[in-house]
Amino acid sequence: MTKAAAPAVSGKTLKVRQVGSPIRRKDDQRATLKGLGLNRLGRERVLEDTPSIRGMIAKVAHMVEVVEG
Repeated sequence: MTKAAAPAVSGKTLKVRQVGSPIRRKDDQRATLKGLGLNRLGRERVLEDTPSIRGMIAKVAHMVEVVEG
């Protein structure tokens, strides 16, 4: 049995913090937060800086902030 290679990390990351509640938000915005690994106020995640992650952050920009990047 062979193991799949781990994806190479480019070294560019973003630290994202949830600052807004998903209450009374559309289902697709809630799903985007879950996709980012955020589901509670104050939760932070370090994510790889890719165009898809940037697009997800832009979609829920009113509920998240980029702490460093």
